[in-house]
Amino acid sequence: MRRRTCRLVLPALRYPEWGKSRCRESWAHDTLGARHLVGAVSMAGLHVESEQEPLLGDTPGNREWDILETEEHYKSRWRSIRILYLTMFLSSVGFSIVIMSIWPYLQKIDQTADASFLGWVIASYSLGQMVASPMFGFWSNYRPRKEPLIVSIFISVAANCLYAYVHIPASHNKYYMLIARGLVGFGAGNAAVIRSYTAGATSLQERTNSMANISTCQALGFILGPVFQTCFAFIGEKGVTWDVIKLQINMYTTPALLGAFLGILNIILIFAILREHRVDDSGRQCKNINFDEASTDEVQAPQGNIDQVAVVAINVLFFVVLFIFALFETIITPLTMDMYAWTQEQAVLYDGIILAALGVEAVVILLGVKLLSRKIGERAILLGGLIVVWVGFFILLPWGNQFPKIQWEDLHNNSIPNTTFGEIIIGLWKSSMEDHNERPTGCSIEQAWCLYTPVIHLAQFLTSVVLIGIGYPVCNLMSYTLYSKILGPKPQGVYMGWLTASGSGARILGPVFISQVYAHWGPRWAFCLVCGIVMLTITLLGVVYKRLIAFSVRYGRIQE
Repeated sequence: MRRRTCRLVLPALRYPEWGKSRCRESWAHDTLGARHLVGAVSMAGLHVESEQEPLLGDTPGNREWDILETEEHYKSRWRSIRILYLTMFLSSVGFSIVIMSIWPYLQKIDQTADASFLGWVIASYSLGQMVASPMFGFWSNYRPRKEPLIVSIFISVAANCLYAYVHIPASHNKYYMLIARGLVGFGAGNAAVIRSYTAGATSLQERTNSMANISTCQALGFILGPVFQTCFAFIGEKGVTWDVIKLQINMYTTPALLGAFLGILNIILIFAILREHRVDDSGRQCKNINFDEASTDEVQAPQGNIDQVAVVAINVLFFVVLFIFALFETIITPLTMDMYAWTQEQAVLYDGIILAALGVEAVVILLGVKLLSRKIGERAILLGGLIVVWVGFFILLPWGNQFPKIQWEDLHNNSIPNTTFGEIIIGLWKSSMEDHNERPTGCSIEQAWCLYTPVIHLAQFLTSVVLIGIGYPVCNLMSYTLYSKILGPKPQGVYMGWLTASGSGARILGPVFISQVYAHWGPRWAFCLVCGIVMLTITLLGVVYKRLIAFSVRYGRIQE
């Protein structure tokens, strides 16, 4: 008789009403024989090592189910999930790989482009993602997930190719770049599909680790994208031209072309490796509405209503989390230039190092959360993360009798009140050939608050950066993890789409909010308002704390 390996996923059926449902056990001739085998293995005390890591105190003593999963199915399921890790990484790289060169490239292709238009180009990515996320999520609920994934990646590939060709039109080149970046963001709407697939293909035990891995891949993409771009700087601005297809290969277009190539490779891997898998919160295979060949022997999705109050609460929490980090990213450069009289060159260098360090810190924190989640629940970790973020912004409040250096010269180009979001970003692309030492530094006299607002000491600032760098990735990950568990084993595409869209909206509104408040009232008012927003968010979490539980726990099918 042919021998086939299997994995013992969860012990001991405790709820008789679930005994009527059956898992697919292709190696067994009948269900009764399979249950006898499970009993024999359990009585012998055989411990089968699995790749799952226990979470939330989920030890063998309190697991709920006796389930057998074939080794073939297990490997296929995790191969598919890991392909989506790669997809998330490449999506993040697609955003960050050109971010440092957009401004000089925009100036090169269209002399009419100004800083205000640059802000729209930067925001178009988030706008595209906000529009696309619910659409792709809805699509993934009713069709094989390969379809929206491949279409979204193809859109990103086409958008990157368009980005490389925006110099061709005789006029309105800046609008072609706007469309290209918007389409890249539209393609990035597949983040909702990635997270909904991962949530549906993992048990409660596996969920936090899987979501942490997705967030880690996303963070790595944001970190490594600019590194990849730096590697192409040696090509130069002129580069070479492929006359046959009118393609300019230079330091601006090569990163986009690399993104297109990686997208094509990603599509091939999805075609070859990704398979449709869906399990319930206990790890049992469920009937998959996304796959026509799903067997009637597989478990039907549990019935029950999703807690809509908890769903809305997590959407609000997630919006605030991304809102405060987006505004922090935006304000860091003008803040350091005002407080420490850094030149633009110094601000670009030092703030770039700080943001890179935050990315590395986020990866370490996400790995640590995977270990911490074994001991305490996601709700407690989320609450702790919000408190850490609040402390980080509270530390940023100015105090003392020392004031920042005042920039007395009336230089409108450097004064924050006349600065748009795009102009704030322009400092990232100033040519190193300029003599920055001739430019006045310090807090502009046009900002009245400079005369009476104490300086934020460097130690304050760095301490705050470390704390925000701890709290943000924790809150981000826990929001996704709790959200997926609240939704349960039902298709999550649309819900994940709305969550992703709320985050994209936050990334659009955050910079606008902080630039206006900071310009007119200064850091004291800006950070007081942020502290107030975070405190209200903590209060909201306290109100809904008991409702933020897994779908199966809520209906008593699994013990928390």
